[in-house]
Amino acid sequence: MSKIRAVVVDPNVSGRLVLRDVDAPTPAANEAVIRVAAISLNRGEIRRSTTAEAGWRPGWDLAGVVETPAADGSGPAARTRVVGLLRAGAWGELVSIPTHSLAELPPSVSFAQAATLPVAGLTAYHALLKGGSVLGRSVLITGASGGVGYFAIQLARLSGAKVVAHIRRPEYESFVKDAGAHSVIIGENISPTDESAPYDLIIESVGGNTLGTALSLLAQNGTVVLFGTSGENEVTFNAQRFYGTGGASLYGLILFHELQRESAAIGLQRLLLLVEAGQLRPHIDIEGDWTQIADVAQKLLDRTYPGKAVLNISN
Repeated sequence: MSKIRAVVVDPNVSGRLVLRDVDAPTPAANEAVIRVAAISLNRGEIRRSTTAEAGWRPGWDLAGVVETPAADGSGPAARTRVVGLLRAGAWGELVSIPTHSLAELPPSVSFAQAATLPVAGLTAYHALLKGGSVLGRSVLITGASGGVGYFAIQLARLSGAKVVAHIRRPEYESFVKDAGAHSVIIGENISPTDESAPYDLIIESVGGNTLGTALSLLAQNGTVVLFGTSGENEVTFNAQRFYGTGGASLYGLILFHELQRESAAIGLQRLLLLVEAGQLRPHIDIEGDWTQIADVAQKLLDRTYPGKAVLNISN
């Protein structure tokens, strides 16, 4: 097969994301070729697509079956069901992917469930690791109705934390409570006199006033892990209160940086075991065919649904 279908950017069509014929992948020795069954959308790659050059191929999350194992003998065998991620170009019928970025699916985990895990699940997993042991400690999760937030609530609850979720829209209160939040803050901002503070760990993705306030709500030796700014990029905060807390820290988390320290395969395998055991529940709000990519991507940018969107690839 010399050509495959893949999602590419075309600035001349509505939505900018279309299916086009592209060259089939040519794997390196440490890469397996995967026949993709399902993909998941994330805000970062969709935002990039709105300004990317013609022909750019988005896509981080994928799940499918090993078509051709890696030539160096690493990784799963042919016909193994797997989940994995790429820095770009995951949304195609066939993709080549390094074996250290793949994990084998347990029989009970579907392609759709698995496809939600790479970016959202691993981001939540690594953010929680930055807090160390949170057993019996207070954790605040902002943007809690998003894909990362939903996983972070569940993982923090499983770790024995007291979990507080911050959401901006009241209709999502039951959604985050079902995920395991003990209490919920609703509104555009967090109150500087938040009764649940101080927090040992704050997983933050809003920025602006939310981040500024969060920095003042830390317990001694507490950490804010910042992985996005869905609200505002510019932040003003009370620096004296922040350093005066003692041992407080702000950590900037980029998933692909974290994956240089621990391979994606390790975290994905841990998350998959939790899904298999029923302890971690992916929430798929939209599931459809990948021909709907432009429409579903726009709905993600417009924040018309919580949780994750998964598209199945019709080969």
